[in-house]
Amino acid sequence: MSPISLHDARAAKEKVVEIFGRLGVVVGVGITRIDGGYGVKVNLREQPAPGVELPQTVNGVPIRVEVTGPIRKR
Repeated sequence: MSPISLHDARAAKEKVVEIFGRLGVVVGVGITRIDGGYGVKVNLREQPAPGVELPQTVNGVPIRVEVTGPIRKR
């Protein structure tokens, strides 16, 4: 698989927000470097409910998920 371009990752980001917004509490979404190309990183406040399958890719763009907990101002 060839590396994903920054343009493709940015194009997939809106769809990622829509999909993950239905699956859990999203506290952040951004672009990240993955395997020499780009992907989308999703930060969740908590683990999704048991049995919920999180997509590994959206429109061919890899997704990385991290459970960060709530985001607070310092």
